[in-house]
Amino acid sequence: MKRYGHGLVVGGFSPPHAGHHHLVRTARERCERLTVLVRGSSDECPPLADRVAWMREIHPDALVVPAADDSPAGLRAAVPEPVDAVFAAEPYGDSSAESYGESSVDSSVDSYEEELGRRFGAETVRVDPDPTRFPVTDAAVRADPAGCWDFLEPPVRSALTRRVVVLGAESSGTTTMALALADHYRRRGGVWARTRCVPAYEREFGALKLAELRAERPGATRSDVALRSSDFPVIAQRQAEREEEAARGGSPVLFCDTDAFATAIRHERYLGTASPETGEIAARGRQHLWLLTDHRGVACENAEGTAPGDGELLRPWMTARLLTQLAHSGRRTAVLSGPHEERLAAAVAAVDALLAEGPRFADARPERR
Repeated sequence: MKRYGHGLVVGGFSPPHAGHHHLVRTARERCERLTVLVRGSSDECPPLADRVAWMREIHPDALVVPAADDSPAGLRAAVPEPVDAVFAAEPYGDSSAESYGESSVDSSVDSYEEELGRRFGAETVRVDPDPTRFPVTDAAVRADPAGCWDFLEPPVRSALTRRVVVLGAESSGTTTMALALADHYRRRGGVWARTRCVPAYEREFGALKLAELRAERPGATRSDVALRSSDFPVIAQRQAEREEEAARGGSPVLFCDTDAFATAIRHERYLGTASPETGEIAARGRQHLWLLTDHRGVACENAEGTAPGDGELLRPWMTARLLTQLAHSGRRTAVLSGPHEERLAAAVAAVDALLAEGPRFADARPERR
């Protein structure tokens, strides 16, 4: 039998980590129903809406609600129904409040929690944070996400993963580079051993189209496969979905052999016009760095779905168009040229610079430190 009817957990969850989830799950086990109140504002980073969405996904059996006003009175207004117990971490040193995203009105954790209990007319229930199992704090995650990676849940990992796209004209070495980069970072070991590379879905899509065509025309080849305008949004969406799947289970960096942005340019290349629907999918992307492989100096093989010699004629246009649109859209870009070893070294330098910056977090508000 549950000891409490309605329980409450209050926190900033900026970002949520294993310590927070231990608190929430312990509270849920002791209550008939649980409300998790996420404090913050829309201009913070991570934004309040993101933190609410993460907590809802991770704790589907709790009611997760936002509270832009994190004063005791504001929190009480956000949860108008009666509360039987307010759950909080048992202090275990100076880092306990930070670990569980707790606020402090007058630098006293006890006074804040006691005030919450009084506002809600509820019992304050302490939960042992077990620092040996969850040696992590909000500040530690913000300072070193990679070092805290194993204490983060999939949706948070996805949001913090630095996503790198390798793109270029046909036969310019994009796949070779994407695979080489993933292998390079896997060799670092530890959490980096889980580094993934998302293949270009267009190849798989083309293979499916060819199989369908060969059912009617057994002698059909890849050059007989004609992509329609309606195919490109399908390719872009599935590419984005696979990228998201990989980001949730990989390391702090993810490599993608093309993306929806490149697919939109390929629509222009095949059909001569823009695809607004594909462009919209590209605009929703969460990538951070684009590595453009220069076609010059790379032998042109017969590109998939093109007639012999067609790729050689179109590669300069494709490279120039990608570079122009990358610059026009403000995407962070590095151009890779020269022999493979030089390209890989330049790519690693660009990726390392991105990783050194880390995800962008807003500093905690003074009253939360």
